[in-house]
Amino acid sequence: MDVVAQPDPDLLIEFDDVMVRRGGNVLVGPVTWKVELDERWVVLGPNGAGKTTLLRVAAAETFPTSGTAHVLAETFGRTDLSELRPRIGLSSAALASRVPNDEKVTDLVLSAGYGVLGRWREQYDDIDTTRAVEMLESLGAEHLADRRYGTLSEGERKRVLIARALMTDPELLLLDEPAAGLDLGGREELVARLGTLAADPDAPAIVLVTHHVEEIPPGFTHAMLLKEGGVVAQGLLDDVITAENLSAAFSQSISLDKVDDRFFARRTRQPGRHRR
Repeated sequence: MDVVAQPDPDLLIEFDDVMVRRGGNVLVGPVTWKVELDERWVVLGPNGAGKTTLLRVAAAETFPTSGTAHVLAETFGRTDLSELRPRIGLSSAALASRVPNDEKVTDLVLSAGYGVLGRWREQYDDIDTTRAVEMLESLGAEHLADRRYGTLSEGERKRVLIARALMTDPELLLLDEPAAGLDLGGREELVARLGTLAADPDAPAIVLVTHHVEEIPPGFTHAMLLKEGGVVAQGLLDDVITAENLSAAFSQSISLDKVDDRFFARRTRQPGRHRR
């Protein structure tokens, strides 16, 4: 009989050689990864690197094909994942696409407590409504409370969905490309809000997936770089987000600057190549 190691209660994510395959293709892995309570992680890499797949495992939405996965000290294959998911806050494009356009913003945030999209006949207490407004306020979105989801801008939708993810007071917050599709102003507004959240000692552990170093909020502590499903580097943020590691992950020469706790990257001209 196979012996499965017991999860470490001090770790929110504990992956040991986790791999996900589909149709004979490896989407991500093997990945060994540990996330502690007070850490803020960014998972970064090019398209197809396996970032979203890894996050779906962390969100208890996908089983690994092989390896051992513990999330919030629960072992995949030995726990009811439907009971685990309410303890995890998730904001993703897949979730956004399922929100009814006529859903009232307050109801969208409130319904997170039931794990549903689209309010039906659920009854909520005043304390729940108060918390929903507080979550919207924390993202600078309290003025949207009475709006319909379909009338919101892309940036407003992102902030409302993060407020929803925080509604249940999750132990782990997972954000899949929260700045995707935003213009410069919207991105900077969101990055600032996430920086404030990262600095809050009462905030849950955070894992943020992105393609761009410019979207890493101040206050994030750790990073993982993926390429073609494998890990290029992981660890403390400044040790991982380097020009050398980015160049390896994106398969081209990348230069990197850091200004006021923000990263900025650009492609450098290859030796021997000149503009005409």
